[in-house]
Amino acid sequence: MLFKQIKAVGDNFSYIIADTETKEAAVVDPSFNVKPIIKILEENILRLKYIICTHHHFDHTAEVDFFKTRFAAKVVAHKFSSIEKDIEVEDGSVIDVGSIKISVIHTPGHTEDSICLLFDNKLLTGDTLFVGGCGRTDLPGGDAEKLYHSLYNKILKLDDGVEIYPGHDYGLTPSSTIGFEKIHNPALKQNNMKDFLTFINSS
Repeated sequence: MLFKQIKAVGDNFSYIIADTETKEAAVVDPSFNVKPIIKILEENILRLKYIICTHHHFDHTAEVDFFKTRFAAKVVAHKFSSIEKDIEVEDGSVIDVGSIKISVIHTPGHTEDSICLLFDNKLLTGDTLFVGGCGRTDLPGGDAEKLYHSLYNKILKLDDGVEIYPGHDYGLTPSSTIGFEKIHNPALKQNNMKDFLTFINSS
């Protein structure tokens, strides 16, 4: 398997997930990182099968049409997403990239269509969970109560050793683990929903 975290411009992370045997690949949230993504695809002779969007915000979807047109790849997004997509997914869906199985976890809160992607002990968290923080809920479609459930009833149910890779480089490190974030991330240290809502409103 080939897995790359990419950041060329600003603080947006993009990701490439590829099966090095079949050469099938998926790119996640490609915006602002076009050149390094193309370089990796070409250097490794990869065939881009999917463009996966963790949610519909422009800073994660701006270059989707470019990649779709250039590589004839299919756009994958949650069924609630407003973006034009070829494949709709929901909680529990599985995306096959060669022999790699990517499990979709629906994590509304930052947006209604937010998803996280779990594979090979790695979790791509989009704008749901950051290193040291969590997604904002004050934009259209945001919902702090839903974000609480997504974080506490879904993400925190995963093993402590699962590595997390966020949509933005907001933390002290570009990645972390569930276990580390449980201890150090203030968004994950609230005692109940009331405390979490107070935390979100004061952030």
